[in-house]
Amino acid sequence: MKILLPDAEATRTLGARLAECWQPGVVLLFDGDLGAGKTTCIQGLAAALGIEEPVTSPTFALIEEYPQATRPLVHVDLYRLSPEEVPALGLEEMWDARTIVAIEWAERLPFMPGEYLRIFLDWHEPRSACLNAHGPSAASFLGCLSKYCRWP
Repeated sequence: MKILLPDAEATRTLGARLAECWQPGVVLLFDGDLGAGKTTCIQGLAAALGIEEPVTSPTFALIEEYPQATRPLVHVDLYRLSPEEVPALGLEEMWDARTIVAIEWAERLPFMPGEYLRIFLDWHEPRSACLNAHGPSAASFLGCLSKYCRWP
């Protein structure tokens, strides 16, 4: 599914819709060039979950956890890591039915979760997001986004 994102507010709105439609156990995998809107989208997701503190990309910390949200959120940034370094993070332990896991630079993952929604953000005009579901719960998630959210 392709969604047009004319500005940063539309990208944050996509993040909020991801929070509304999220299905338990589905990991959010974000890809796109620098400046494409990955962090902006996750900021919208975090705001919809009631996270009031500033949300920035955890490029150096690698993982930022927000357990106080209406649903726990784990924000991961793999930009500085090679695929060989990723397993040391223990990401599989975070993939559970109650935690939303959002991973930036997901193309660096050497393995995939069982259920995931891949979100590719493109900064070229017109800015857009291409979403692909992998697994039955992820397909339900994508169905919610396409019907409930009424994206063009």
